[in-house]
Amino acid sequence: PTLVITMPILFSRELLISVVVVLLVPLYLYLRASCRSKNPSVLPTNWPILHMLPSLVANIHNIHDYGTLVLAGSGHNFRAHGPPGTGMRFFVTCDPRNVRHIFTTNYTNFPKGAEFAAIFDIMGGSLFTIDGELCLRQRAKVKGVLSNPRLVARIAACCRDKVKNILLPLFTHMASTGTPFDMQEMMSRFMFDLAATSLFGVDPGLLSPAMPPMDAAVAMDIVMEVGFLRHVMPASCWKLMKQLNIGPERKLRMAHRVLRGFIVETMKRRKINTCHVGNDEEQDGVDFVSSFLHDPDYADDDLFLAMMIGYMVAARDTVGTTLTWFFYNLTQNPKIVPIIRNELSPIASNKVVSSVGAMVIFEPDETKSLVYLRAALYETLRLYPPAPIERKTVSGDDIMPSGHQVQAGDTIFISLHSMGRMEGLWGKDCLDYNPDRWLSDDGNNLKYVPSHKFLAFNSGSRMCLGKDIAIMQMKTVVATMLWNFDVQAVEGQSIQPKPSCILEMKNGLMVKLKKREM
Repeated sequence: PTLVITMPILFSRELLISVVVVLLVPLYLYLRASCRSKNPSVLPTNWPILHMLPSLVANIHNIHDYGTLVLAGSGHNFRAHGPPGTGMRFFVTCDPRNVRHIFTTNYTNFPKGAEFAAIFDIMGGSLFTIDGELCLRQRAKVKGVLSNPRLVARIAACCRDKVKNILLPLFTHMASTGTPFDMQEMMSRFMFDLAATSLFGVDPGLLSPAMPPMDAAVAMDIVMEVGFLRHVMPASCWKLMKQLNIGPERKLRMAHRVLRGFIVETMKRRKINTCHVGNDEEQDGVDFVSSFLHDPDYADDDLFLAMMIGYMVAARDTVGTTLTWFFYNLTQNPKIVPIIRNELSPIASNKVVSSVGAMVIFEPDETKSLVYLRAALYETLRLYPPAPIERKTVSGDDIMPSGHQVQAGDTIFISLHSMGRMEGLWGKDCLDYNPDRWLSDDGNNLKYVPSHKFLAFNSGSRMCLGKDIAIMQMKTVVATMLWNFDVQAVEGQSIQPKPSCILEMKNGLMVKLKKREM
C-alpha cells in the first residue's frame, strides 16, 4: 500500500524537475543570445519543441510592454503556441475589429471558458467566471441591485464621508509633517474599506489612524498575481503544483483561506449591526449583500463566498489601481492640474468655507457633469487599464475580421494595455498623456469612442455594470484631493507594473503632499 501511495508523488516531483530543466536550458541560451545581439528581434523566437514559451518566460517581468512591441510589429495581431501537449495555442490581438467580433458580433463563440474558471477557482460560480444562461441571470440580478436608488445614494454618501472624515485628515497630517507615503497602499486601503462598506454595510477600518494589517487586501493581491502565473504557464504545471501544494500555489491556498475567513467574519459583524438597527428589512437596499441573502438561487454557502470575493475584487481593484496611476500621471504632467482646478473653481466658489485654510469637500453630484476631469480619468484608463488583458476561449472554428483563423480550444488574449498604445488607433502621440484627445472641438463634451476601441469598461454583453459608480468614486476623490493639495512624486523611484492580472505598481508610488495656499 505504501508503494502505491508514494510512487505517484515521486513521479510527480520528478516530472516537475524535468519540466523546470527543459524550460531553463533553452531559456538560458535564449537570454544569452538576446544579450549578445545588438538588435534583438521583437518577435518571439520559435524554438524546437518549446516553441515560443522561452520568449514568454524571458519577458514575463515586462510582459505588457513586450506584448505591445510584438503587436505593433505584427499588425495588431499575433499567433503564439507553446510545447506540444500543453494546450498553449494563443491568438493575441488588440485589433478593434476583432474585439468587436469577440465581444459583440459573435460573442457566444468566445466565452471565458472552463480554464478561466479554473484559474480563478476562488470566484467559481460568480459573475466574474461564468458564461451563458447563468451569466445572464446573475448579471440581471446585479443590474437590478445596482439600479436601486437607495443603494447608489448610500455608496455615494459613504464615499463622500470617507473622503471627508478619514482621507482628508490623514492627508492633512501627511502634508503638515512632510511625510512621504505610498499612494498605492492608501488607495488600496481606501477602496477596500469602501468596497466592504458598500457590499456588507461593514467598514473594516483599514484606513483608520491605527493602519491595521491588510491581510485580506494582500490576499486579494496574491489571487491576482498567481492568477497571472496560471495564465502564462501550461495548465498541467500549475495544476501539478496545486496538487503538491508547493510554490505559488501554496501561497494561493493560504490566500483563499484568508479571504473566505474575511467574508465569514464580516457577515458575522453585519449580523450584529443588523440586530442593533432592527432587522434585515431595515438593511435592504442599503448594502449590496442584502439583495442576495434571501434569494434561493444563491443559498449555497460556497457560491455566496465566491460571489462576494469576486465583487470585492471588482469594487476595490479597478478604482484603487486607476486612482494610483492617475496621480502618477499628474505628477508627470503638472500642466494638467490647473486645468482640472479651473473646472472645479465655479463649484468651489459657491461653497461657504468656515475658516481660512479649511478643506473644500466636493459632493458626488457636484462633479457629475465635469467633462475635463472625466477625460483625464479616461486618458489614465487608456494608458493604464486596471485589467490589462482579457482572456477568451474559442468554442468553434472561426475567421476573425483581421483574416486570422482560430480553432476550437484556442485561447484568445485581448491586450487592453497594447490597444491604448497603438499609433494606428490613437495617433503619433499615443504614448503621451493628453486628456484633450477625449474632448469635442468646443471642449464641452466628450467625443464618442466605441467600447471595442476603449475596452476599460468591457464591451457588449459584459459591459461594466458599476461604471457610473466607479467614475463617481474617482471624481469625488480626485476633485477633493487636487483642490486641497499639491501632489509630488518622490524622485528616484522605479515605476513599473508588477506581473499580475491587475495593473498595480510593483514598488508602489511614493508621494509627498503640500497644502495649497488659497
